[in-house]
Amino acid sequence: MNTGNQTLRIIKMRRLFTLLPFAYLLSTNVVAQQTTAARQDQVVHINQVQVIGTHNSYHTGLAPSEVKVVEQASPRGMRALEYAHPPLPDQLSGGVRQLEIDVYADSKGGRYSHPTIVDKVAAAGLPADPDFDPNHEMDKPGFKVMHGMNVDQRSSCHTFIGCLTIVRNWSQQHPGHLPIFILVETKQGRRAPTTPAAGAEAAPLGPEPFTSATFDALDAEIRSVFSEKEMITPDQVRGSYDTLPEAVQATGKSVGGKKGGWPTLAEARNKVVFLMDQRPVTPVYTEGHPALRGRVIFTNSVAGAPDAAFMEQNDPDKAKIDALALQGYLIRTRTDDGTVEARANDHAHADAALSSGAQMLSTDYPPAEPAKWTGFFVGFPNSLVARCNPVTAPQGCVDSLIDSSVAKR
Repeated sequence: MNTGNQTLRIIKMRRLFTLLPFAYLLSTNVVAQQTTAARQDQVVHINQVQVIGTHNSYHTGLAPSEVKVVEQASPRGMRALEYAHPPLPDQLSGGVRQLEIDVYADSKGGRYSHPTIVDKVAAAGLPADPDFDPNHEMDKPGFKVMHGMNVDQRSSCHTFIGCLTIVRNWSQQHPGHLPIFILVETKQGRRAPTTPAAGAEAAPLGPEPFTSATFDALDAEIRSVFSEKEMITPDQVRGSYDTLPEAVQATGKSVGGKKGGWPTLAEARNKVVFLMDQRPVTPVYTEGHPALRGRVIFTNSVAGAPDAAFMEQNDPDKAKIDALALQGYLIRTRTDDGTVEARANDHAHADAALSSGAQMLSTDYPPAEPAKWTGFFVGFPNSLVARCNPVTAPQGCVDSLIDSSVAKR
């Protein structure tokens, strides 16, 4: 009897040791065992992918007479502005998964309804350009979307709510899409970049400043379009951790029973993520909201700060980006700037960005919008819309399973 029990125990131990290597393989290389997109989605997190984004996604460019006025004042400045994007739905359908929207506060409405470049065009004796706001959207209170007050105000969507509504409508029409990252840049604190024409009234001072109350209103506009379940917010990512860095560094791990970290693709599809473009506004946005409690937008922070989950590294310095990515942070970088690379067909910055751990690669020229001068564009091999992050993705991650759609060219 004792001999039989001992034999049985030996058999059980042998089975256990036979299974241990397999169990270890599953825990360390889980994605390699997956065969479908649904299964891969369960283990790949949103900080482990890489997508193409657009810079100033709303920008439709200057009108013909406006171009002449700006070119006379600053040929170099006009060269930098010589890009334009199609409407946001076209960009998303073309494969873009990160958008950038510049917002100006306009609590009373009408602050930006009469750009002074219109007077400059008339003073120069040039033909009048089409009305930039035929539906008078700029007259109503609420955040406005444009690149440069008084000079470069033509946008495919004039109001922040309008832009967000367009994105939400596209999202609802395309179930299963990767999360859409929406970069928000608040424009403020500068005087209007213009000199009034002779006899004209002085231009108003620059944009409204962003106070904590202004940011409350900005969050409220976002929440008026997207519900909590349609967004990935700082509160969701922080979970039961005290700070965001603790949470993002614990992504995919079980640490003392705490919950938090970046969601998996399975949890993040069909959602949007809001990110702050500029760093100086962080103290104002976080005032009264430690570690972004109750806020909607992830700040552009510094590593280790209580609110740190996202940061920009617009110069595609691979070493710096990779170090941040390996700590769990989301990073946005630029692949080109001011039409310089596009005119020269120079891919050096783009190649550096593509090889890095940055999750968002921002360009003026996604695959569907090649540069008119050289055909320059930024995209992934095999025309993929997205791919496994080359630095942070788990071993065995399959690019083609991240997004089955193909970027248009």
